[in-house]
Amino acid sequence: MIPANASARKGPEGKYPLHYLVWHNRHRELEKEVRAGQVDIEQLDPRGRTPLHLATTLGHLECARVLLAHGADVGRENRSGWTVLQEAVSTRDLELVQLVLRYRDYQRVVKRLAGIPVLLEKLRKAQDFYVEMKWEFTSWVPLVSKICPSDTYKVWKSGQNLRVDTTLLGFDHMTWQRGNRSFVFRGQDTSAIVMEIDHDRRVVYTETLALAGQDRELLLAAAQPTEEQVLSRLTAPVVTTQLDTKNISFERNKTGILGWRSEKTEIVNGYEAKVYGASNVELITRTRTEHLSEQHKGKVKGCKTPLQSFLGIAEQHGGPQNGTLITQTLSQANPTAITAEEYFNPNFELGNRDMGRPMELTTKTQKFKAKLWLCEEHPLSLCEQVAPIIDLMAVSNALFAKLRDFITLRLPPGFPVKIEIPIFHILNARITFGNLNGCDEPVPSVRGSPSSETPSPGSDSSSVSSSSSTTSCRSCEISPALFEAPRGYSVLGGQREATARDDDDDLLQFAIQQSLLEAGSHNLGGANQQQARHPPYVL
Repeated sequence: MIPANASARKGPEGKYPLHYLVWHNRHRELEKEVRAGQVDIEQLDPRGRTPLHLATTLGHLECARVLLAHGADVGRENRSGWTVLQEAVSTRDLELVQLVLRYRDYQRVVKRLAGIPVLLEKLRKAQDFYVEMKWEFTSWVPLVSKICPSDTYKVWKSGQNLRVDTTLLGFDHMTWQRGNRSFVFRGQDTSAIVMEIDHDRRVVYTETLALAGQDRELLLAAAQPTEEQVLSRLTAPVVTTQLDTKNISFERNKTGILGWRSEKTEIVNGYEAKVYGASNVELITRTRTEHLSEQHKGKVKGCKTPLQSFLGIAEQHGGPQNGTLITQTLSQANPTAITAEEYFNPNFELGNRDMGRPMELTTKTQKFKAKLWLCEEHPLSLCEQVAPIIDLMAVSNALFAKLRDFITLRLPPGFPVKIEIPIFHILNARITFGNLNGCDEPVPSVRGSPSSETPSPGSDSSSVSSSSSTTSCRSCEISPALFEAPRGYSVLGGQREATARDDDDDLLQFAIQQSLLEAGSHNLGGANQQQARHPPYVL
């Protein structure tokens, strides 16, 4: 028996009591230890794993169940950057994946609810506005550039209310879906109402998020994944894409020739912006396949189209200022050959041995140069007005999550009227802010402040017109009807039935790649009708 008194323990069982019990799969003793609450459930062992990470990697289902039931964080990454869910998938244990996936979704809901009061306060303090965010995907590969998608998000913010309209919804079975949807967030004193409005089917799916008093068991039951969702993970590669910005630096772009070079500025949607280049941006894509059967590995390798082969060649040769480094790793897993003393000894080198299944890993590292167009006189505030919107959208949209990660860097001064950042391999995303408060193109639901639109007696009409245009771009009034369910639409409680979306980065990146490959293979004959009818995007 392991001593109950922590002070009486020696060696790894004293330094890492929870890890030691997990190592030996003693889930009943682990339950008692966790209930006592005297040890940090998120403690890291010398290999950078929490007790939950270790339990998952070893495939110890009951230990994982104990830790999850007592609040172990599913979202933590280990030293190598893998999540608990990704390690669970590598074990090929369907029940373990289902358990981890359930608690991951449950914890996401809890964190989402906990963040609502802060979000409501930010929205309340921020000035009301309307803005359009145009997303365009670009590539240095000419053929890919022709089929890259685009979409324009329309964003209304009024008081504690938010509405976002889009026409590109996501994907189902790796096929991009098109539609006409509005997403409404309406804040109240003690709760928030979230609506998804399907304008094609004239249906509104509504959900009330209470800020307190949520029943834990009900939330856990709602987070139970289907067997189909679990199987889809076990039969697909684990893919993760990260922007490494730790060495990023910003420099003003120059224009001119020889000794006449000056700092570059451009006009973006009527605003003068300084152009910056961001260097030392690395896009790291890692793919694991050790959990796949030979049959599924064959499907992954054998589904190449002519365009996919071309993309592979293009990636290897790189593009302008884009270099690609591809490495493959095969680890040796032999837990029986590693003792607890060796594992928990920080001075002992494991080499390429590790716990769990032998890792089959392919890593692609590409260097990019991002670009920023910053306007110091822009009416919008990135921190006060736009950042809360991006935070809210990032909860269920991995593209917005990448944008959030970039804008939270220490940027030069000014509002980013346009941003170009790498998203996936040979694909960049260009985000442009425009039509602020309907100043460029009229928006029926938005009008400028009345005080700025009515000329005072005896004033010069031309000067008032110019002044009112500027003023109305800085303030606006938004119709309250925008945040209500449209008349004649059916209103349903809860979320829509086809909630097969998964906002994980791995599925997002795989979907972007597949959509480009499929669209490209259809368009090799020269027709671009597929792009116009089904431009890809994720929400």
